[in-house]
Amino acid sequence: MKLPIWLVDLSIAALLIALASALVILLDIFLKKRQMMSVMKWVWPVTALYMGPFAIWAYRAMQLAPDASQQSHQKKMQQPFWQIVFKGVTHCGAGCTLGDIVGEWAIFWMGTTIAGIALWPEYIVDYVLAYVLGIIFQYFAIAPMRHLGLKDGVIAAIKADTLSLTAFEVGLFGWMALTSFVFFHHQLYPDSPVYWFMMQIGMVIGFATSYPMNWWLISSGIKEKM
Repeated sequence: MKLPIWLVDLSIAALLIALASALVILLDIFLKKRQMMSVMKWVWPVTALYMGPFAIWAYRAMQLAPDASQQSHQKKMQQPFWQIVFKGVTHCGAGCTLGDIVGEWAIFWMGTTIAGIALWPEYIVDYVLAYVLGIIFQYFAIAPMRHLGLKDGVIAAIKADTLSLTAFEVGLFGWMALTSFVFFHHQLYPDSPVYWFMMQIGMVIGFATSYPMNWWLISSGIKEKM
């Protein structure tokens, strides 16, 4: 399939800007030894892989608030609730992003299809990998905060992340269906920068569909405030 040059160039630019944004955050965290929840040190750079410079703004505005490294629990609770929810979604989105990256390449390299269509195995593998990674991310957030053992920590992580991650994937998978069936007619593959630019857009849509669910989960106390 011949893709428009402008779309290829735009995709390459978007991917390079996202990678640069992730590197900026990563260097800031580790070179300046930022004090924060350990798992968030990886969540923020991964978020930049699809949000680009906006992730840098969010990281600085929400994570590096005045005296953020020394905030008491009470002060953290005074943070605007929309920001708390935003960080909760980034946490979920990190698992989805990494799972989808690995899953998409795996399906592409193996040439796996169902009924001649790669989208169906992509859905399955992406969701499973995203779910496993999401539970891991959530475990290392919830278990230390609640002082839980392995079993109780995993159960709490499953309760906190299942609906959040599913809501994220609903938005992403819906967009993937449009790109596959409507925009590119099954002729766009992971070896094209346009494919990953479309995935970036899908991740942002997934972020939006997961936001209301995270609002409810956090306000209900099922998911911890980050």
